[in-house]
Amino acid sequence: MDRDVIPRHGLGTAPLAGLFTEVSNAVAGDTIRAALESGIRYFDTAPLYGHGLAETRLGEALREYHVPRNEVYVSTKVGRVLVPGVDPSTVFRGVPAVRPKFDYSASGIRRSIDDSLTRLGLDYLDLVLVHDPDNFEAEAAATAFPALVQLRDEGVIGAIGVGMNQVEMLTRFATRAHDIGLDYVLVAGRWSLLDRSAGEPGGLFDTCIEHAVGVIVGGVFNSGLLADPRDGAMFDYAAAKPPMLRTAQHMVTVCASFGVTLTSAALQFPWRHAAVSSVIVGARSATEVHKNHIDGSLALPEALWPALDERIGARQQ
Repeated sequence: MDRDVIPRHGLGTAPLAGLFTEVSNAVAGDTIRAALESGIRYFDTAPLYGHGLAETRLGEALREYHVPRNEVYVSTKVGRVLVPGVDPSTVFRGVPAVRPKFDYSASGIRRSIDDSLTRLGLDYLDLVLVHDPDNFEAEAAATAFPALVQLRDEGVIGAIGVGMNQVEMLTRFATRAHDIGLDYVLVAGRWSLLDRSAGEPGGLFDTCIEHAVGVIVGGVFNSGLLADPRDGAMFDYAAAKPPMLRTAQHMVTVCASFGVTLTSAALQFPWRHAAVSSVIVGARSATEVHKNHIDGSLALPEALWPALDERIGARQQ
């Protein structure tokens, strides 16, 4: 595998760490095995996910299935360190007795990397992303990115990125890519059938193209609404509001009129912009992995896209 080229398809590991619902070690391992059998070689994780559980489970699975290190691409994140205690507001279930604490300092970045390498059982990380610096933009630029550049120079990590659920700050970081050493942005939930903000003309994606920054898209189901738009479905980690729920349900009808499913459209939509380098999709079971693989591979009629665009009044990208 070319270590400088990120694979086009990846597995997001947050669901395997008990996001919303507890998941067993066995189910998590089976899910990762199913991803490998489906040809996935990129795995994205973070200390936040299950408060270390996702990294631990990913590392255990890669060892159990004897995956050669040079055949997989692993990304994790920095900006939170795990400290003793309990976080009552966490959305993860069945987590160990530690809680995430924001820390974008140089020492915090190094500690986070060391801890992640230990949990993963690796000696090298292909990509490290500064995670959710929404309230720490200046500190991330001043301390986190320089620390990652030094670690890259030392050969501990490969590429450097930043991952967020918003486009405005990601765009500012992409504009400064050369100065801060930025290789990738991971934008979650902002380039989907329901939210096209990352692809607005002159916005994030155009900026990334201009400054040679790769784009990883996550959150293609917007926390679940686009996977199963039933009453009570989640949109961006909260219950979907009625207008958004109705829009997603109407999209089901539009897709059915073309003989396809909403999940197929949601999985394939991100590739409709030239800036996109990779798409990561979370799964909490082997069944979900296999379904996503099939849905993501089906041929979709070109006329589907303008029909879906018309529903939300979005410009086709």
